[in-house]
Amino acid sequence: MKKSVRHKSIFGHSKVSIFKWMKFLYRFSQGLRLQQIDMIEDDIAGSSATLSMMAKKVREACVVAMDKLRRRRGQHIGGRGEFIYGRGRMDGGWKRRKWVFGMLGVKYQRHKSAKPVLRLVERRTRRELIPLIAHHAKRGSIIISDEWRAYRHALPQLGYKHYTVNHSVAFVDAQIGAHTQHIERAWRTYKENVWRLRGNRTEELLVDHLAVIERQEWLAKDYHSGPLGRLIHDTGKLYR
Repeated sequence: MKKSVRHKSIFGHSKVSIFKWMKFLYRFSQGLRLQQIDMIEDDIAGSSATLSMMAKKVREACVVAMDKLRRRRGQHIGGRGEFIYGRGRMDGGWKRRKWVFGMLGVKYQRHKSAKPVLRLVERRTRRELIPLIAHHAKRGSIIISDEWRAYRHALPQLGYKHYTVNHSVAFVDAQIGAHTQHIERAWRTYKENVWRLRGNRTEELLVDHLAVIERQEWLAKDYHSGPLGRLIHDTGKLYR
């Protein structure tokens, strides 16, 4: 019996050459020029429908990899020598009445190793946000946020050191030096990625794109074979 090398792989049921598939995987792993118009001009695929199919397959591998991480190890941030920055909202183009709430765990003096936790929530209320923070943030962590009232008084009661920054007065607290510049910078990057790829068209698509962003920081960035090696690993696991 003879079988195609594409059999039961991510390349299956696709007329795109494996060489072009690998160019697409490389760009996806590096976040390089992923807009459809760029890839059509570079002859990676001939139509937007084909590119949408390819992107959907690769996103599925990323989402499954993050689901496995959450079940196996959990997404826990904070602890000794690490700050947690909190942020809410993700406006622009997405018309539904939900919010993206994000936390960013940053090692002291190692801001390039930030780990995000991004979740879609119904409302920015204490009932919605506090359980999320308690689930992902280690007790005793230092949390720096704006003065949103939903978590302003509750976090110290749960064992966190909580500092706030009033952006109407200053972006850096003059007394303790607390600021939210790291989460603001990361937040702009996340929003630009989602908008650029039109990942906010539906709720399901937005959740997938948030998982892709998380996976890049949690799994791909420090992988021994690099981001491309991690993407090949994840797709192989999904289609094995």
